[in-house]
Amino acid sequence: MKERELVVSKIREGTVIDHIPAGKAFLVLKILRIDEKTKETVSMALNVPSKKMGKKDIVKVEGLFIKEDELNKIALIAPNATINMIKDYEIEKKFKVKLPEIVQGILRCPNKMCISNTKEPITSIFYIKAENGDVIAKCHYCGKKIKKIAEFLI
Repeated sequence: MKERELVVSKIREGTVIDHIPAGKAFLVLKILRIDEKTKETVSMALNVPSKKMGKKDIVKVEGLFIKEDELNKIALIAPNATINMIKDYEIEKKFKVKLPEIVQGILRCPNKMCISNTKEPITSIFYIKAENGDVIAKCHYCGKKIKKIAEFLI
């Protein structure tokens, strides 16, 4: 084994999320609602050397298959992430996350005066786009733009 080789055991069944920007793996765990009380086996690698990204994070979760709303949230913070669905220790399905054009109910508007922050029964709606490598969300109701999306995830 080479000195700089990363060794993480394979999972029998579950999800591997690769190409997460360095330092964002903890946020991915939060999106997946994984904390210290989890029953799943979780492997996390932080600041792994990457030719494409410089450094990256990786998350492996045994027995968990990712849902669409979780995929959308992950795409907002890791737009180049790769999802590997594992079955019987083999990759059954592999795909890149796709940045959604619109998200509903997963971001909170930072504008305290926005109608989505009142007691009205309104679901937040944001239009999503990539600008210069950053993900930008724009509120449907007030037009407020968000660049630090992780801070406004619901």
